Amino acid sequence: MNTAINDFGYFEKVVANLRKVNETQHKNIKKAAELMTTAIAGDRLINVYGGGGHTTLVMGEMFFRAGGFSNINPIMETGLSVFNQALKYLELERCVNYGRSIMKYYDLQKDDVLIIFHNIGINAATIDAALEAKEKGVKIIAVSSSYWQNEMPEDHFIRHPSKKNIFDLADVCIDDFNPIGDAVVEVPGLETPIAPISNVVDFYIAHLLEIETVKQCVERGITPPVWSSANAPGGDEKNAAYLKKYKPLVKSL
Repeated sequence: MNTAINDFGYFEKVVANLRKVNETQHKNIKKAAELMTTAIAGDRLINVYGGGGHTTLVMGEMFFRAGGFSNINPIMETGLSVFNQALKYLELERCVNYGRSIMKYYDLQKDDVLIIFHNIGINAATIDAALEAKEKGVKIIAVSSSYWQNEMPEDHFIRHPSKKNIFDLADVCIDDFNPIGDAVVEVPGLETPIAPISNVVDFYIAHLLEIETVKQCVERGITPPVWSSANAPGGDEKNAAYLKKYKPLVKSL
C-alpha cells in the first residue's frame, strides 16, 4: 500500500529550483562570498536586509543562528516584517523613501557589505534601500528573481518610481529563479496555486553563502566568527566572547 503524501509535484519543483541555483549561480555565490570573507578579514559586520514580507525571514535565518556568522547585522525593521499586521507591511514595502530611512538609521559606510533579499526585487522598500546604500559606497549582494524583474510590466504599481530592478543596483546578483506568483502547486478543483517556493530556495542560498564564505576564510587562514548552538551543552560558554565583541555593534543582539 502506497502511503506517501501526494504533494502534486512540489518536492520535484523545489529540487529542480535548487538544482538550477546550484548549476547556474555558483560563480555569483563565490563572488558574494569573497565580499563576505573580505568583511570578516577586515573585522567588519555583514549586513542583511529583507525588502518586505516573508523575505525578512531569510534575514532572521542568518542572524544569531547556530552555525551562522556572529558578525551578522540584521537591518531589522518590524514594520516590513510578517510580525507587523499584514496589510500594514504590504503598504510599507510599497512606500517610497521608507527603505532609505531604514538604511540611514543603520548608517552603513563605504565598502561595508549588504545582502538584500527580495525575490520580487522591484518594490520601493527594496530599491530605496539599495539606492541609499549604493550612494554610500556599500557593496551590495542581491538575492532575487530575474523572472519577476524582467516580466513584471514597467508601469506596474508596485514598482519603484525609478522603474529600477534590484539587479540594476547590486555588485553581485544571485538569481533564485522564483516564478511570478511564487506558489507552484496546482491542485485539481482549486484555481489558485498553493505552496510557495521562494522560502526554501532563499534559505538554501543563505546557507550556501555561509558555507562558501567559511571555505574561503579557512583557505585564507582566517577563523570566521560562528555561533555555537546556545541550547547545546557548552554553547553559552563558547558564544560568550562573540557576544562581548558584537553586542555593542549589532543593534539586535
